[in-house]
Amino acid sequence: MTYQGTIKGGAIVVEPGAELPEGAQVRIEIDLPTPVGSEQEADPLLRMSELAVETGVSDLATNVDHYLYGHPKQDGAR
Repeated sequence: MTYQGTIKGGAIVVEPGAELPEGAQVRIEIDLPTPVGSEQEADPLLRMSELAVETGVSDLATNVDHYLYGHPKQDGAR
């Protein structure tokens, strides 16, 4: 199970409606915002959608090996 919550006054306040059994052991993982200029923000794989450009090549997914390596073109039927 995963529940969301926040820290208020040094205590963990779990989302409303969460029913946790008394004595249950928990694991806490902190979600911190990624700092501007961080290595993760600079990772091109994480920015793929903003880095994508229109190529005008309608069969790029089918013939990626042709365009990258010069392999024979595929007909598109697989």
